[in-house]
Amino acid sequence: MKVPILMYHNIARVPPGVEVYRSLYVSPAAFARQMSLLRTLGYRGVSMSDAMPYLRGEQQGKVAVITLDDGYVDNLDSAVSTLHRHGFTATCYVVSGRMGQYNMWDADKLGVRKPLMTAEQLRSWHGAGMEVGAHTRTHVRLSQCDDAQQRDEIAGCKAELEDRLGIPVTQFCYPYGDYDDRAVGVAREAGYAAATTTHRGRAATGAATDLWRLPRIQVARHHLLPQVAAKVLTGYEDKRS
Repeated sequence: MKVPILMYHNIARVPPGVEVYRSLYVSPAAFARQMSLLRTLGYRGVSMSDAMPYLRGEQQGKVAVITLDDGYVDNLDSAVSTLHRHGFTATCYVVSGRMGQYNMWDADKLGVRKPLMTAEQLRSWHGAGMEVGAHTRTHVRLSQCDDAQQRDEIAGCKAELEDRLGIPVTQFCYPYGDYDDRAVGVAREAGYAAATTTHRGRAATGAATDLWRLPRIQVARHHLLPQVAAKVLTGYEDKRS
C-alpha cells in the first residue's frame, strides 16, 4: 500500500507582479477541485497524525495526506472551508519564530511578503480540527547548521509552538527538504512521530517505512486535475524518487 502525502504552500491566487516561484500558489478554486477529486477517487484527506496508523501499517484504507508548508494566513482563510466540506483534515507546518510575521527567508527572492499566521490564528486552525506541525524556528537549511543550531531549530520549534499554542506538536517538516542524518536523529530525539521531506514519491507503509524521511507529492499551480490524479493513483511520482 502507498500513501500519497500532498505538499502545498499558498492557497491563493498569484499576487500581481510575482514572477518567481509562482508554482507555490494554488488558487482556492483549484484547491477545491483537487479536494473534490480526492473524494471522487475514494480518498479521505487526512492530517499527518491521522495518517500515522496507515503509515505504520496498522490500518488499511484509501487516505491522502494534506500538508501545507510555512503557515500562511491564506491556509486558514481559503483552505479550511474546503477541507470541512469534505470532512478532511490537514497539517500546516509552522515556522515558530516567525508567527505573525512574513516569509523572511525568501521574500526578497519572490518580491512579496506573504503574511504568516499569528498564534491566535493558529489556534483557530487547530480549533477547526486541523493540525499544527513544526517547520523549524527560522526556516533554515538544516544541513548547514552546527549541532547546537540544529537542536535549537528542531527541538526548539516544538517547544515554542507547544508553549505558545498549548497543544501537542508531533509532526515535523525539513525546510527546503534540506536535512542530513544529524537532523533526522534530532527530530526523533525531540519526540516527533514523523518528518516529511521534498523527495518525490508516495510513502510506503509498514514496519520498514522510515517515518522520518517521508516523501511527498508537490501540487503546484500549473498541475491539471488529470496530473494530480496520476500523481495520487499511479507510480508516476514513485519513479521520480
